[in-house]
Amino acid sequence: MRIGELAGLVGVSTRAVRHYHHLGLLPEPERRANGYREYGLRDAVALARLRRLTELGLGLEEVRDVLADDSGRELHEVLAELDADLARQEEEIRTRRARLAALRQQAEEHGGLPAEGPVSDELAAMFREMARTSATLPGPEPAVAAKEREVLALLESAGDGAGERVAGLLGDFTAAPGAMERAYEVYGLLDALATVAPDDPQVERVAQAVADCIPDTMVAEVDAEQWARAADAGRETDGGFMAAYYAHFPPAQAEAMRRAIRLVAERAR
Repeated sequence: MRIGELAGLVGVSTRAVRHYHHLGLLPEPERRANGYREYGLRDAVALARLRRLTELGLGLEEVRDVLADDSGRELHEVLAELDADLARQEEEIRTRRARLAALRQQAEEHGGLPAEGPVSDELAAMFREMARTSATLPGPEPAVAAKEREVLALLESAGDGAGERVAGLLGDFTAAPGAMERAYEVYGLLDALATVAPDDPQVERVAQAVADCIPDTMVAEVDAEQWARAADAGRETDGGFMAAYYAHFPPAQAEAMRRAIRLVAERAR
């Protein structure tokens, strides 16, 4: 048989056959005097086995291991590993589908998803409350409000549960009458710092307003030393996330946020 006949018999492409030759998975056959490969039944059997193994989901390196073990023990082990991997994938798919169903229901019930989505139901509810409050106020929404949504969505994506805990705590706080309106007043104060110097007298007043907006339940979630380290992040060490958080703001806004967190640290003591 020529390579095209072999490939057609087994149901693979000639390119695949050549690739298997290149990887050493399929031995090169004898060549005729004219230089063409001459394939026999044994080659077809080997190629068919290669195809069956790859259709099971084995990678080519795993196929190599199987073919190297004539006793079949390696095949049994690899198939067991493959079955376990497929079971994990099934569970992941079920989890993802459940998440997608929840998001679709969220979109249907509320006329769409938040721009920062997909996010949890708790965070989506908070973002809707923010949108409702913003719609009642004159002028455009403060830029700091949009930044806060971005940061909360980022925290939730971190996977350690921090974002969900923060969203839950903030959700309880913002559910209180007038709380979201007060938060938007503070967002406006922070926006006003966008073009001033970090040592402007306004900074201290805005820092106090920000600190006053942070609920006691959230303050109690973190000990005083952690709050203090968060306030100083990036000044003496690289600071990680908090240093990046401050860098996300203009200098005076960042300074106001640092001072607010320092005030919270004092409350936590």
